[in-house]
Amino acid sequence: MSEVNTKTYYYIGFALLGLGLLVFYKTYNPEVHSYFPKCPFLSLTGLQCPGCGSQRAVHNLLNGHFVNAFKQNALLLLAMPYVLLGLFLEFKKPLSKKLLNIRKRFFGSTAIWCILGIIFTFWIFRNLTF
Repeated sequence: MSEVNTKTYYYIGFALLGLGLLVFYKTYNPEVHSYFPKCPFLSLTGLQCPGCGSQRAVHNLLNGHFVNAFKQNALLLLAMPYVLLGLFLEFKKPLSKKLLNIRKRFFGSTAIWCILGIIFTFWIFRNLTF
C-alpha cells in the first residue's frame, strides 16, 4: 500500500470519527447524560479549568444555541476561527508566501506565548466571583 493511500485512509478514518463525535454531541446533552467525562480539576478544586463547559458548549453550538454555548465556554467559541485557520494552513499545500507569513505570525513562538497568556487569563477570570 502506498503512502498516499495510507494517508487517505487515515484522513477518512479521522473524518468519520469526527463526524460520529459531532452526531453524538449534537444528540446527547452532557448536562443530562452521566457517561460524559467530568473535569478532574473541577472535581478536585471546585474551580473551573479553561476547558470546563466545552462539552456543553459543543452540544449547544451544534443545536444552534449560540448564547448558551458562549456562556458555557466563551474561549472555545472565540478560538474556533483560529483553530480552523490552523487546520486550513496544515492541509493546504503548497503554501504561498503570503500564507507562510500568516502561519509564521499566527502560529509562531510569539503567538504560542500569547495564546498561553490568553488561556491563563481566561482561567483566572472565569473563577473570580464579583
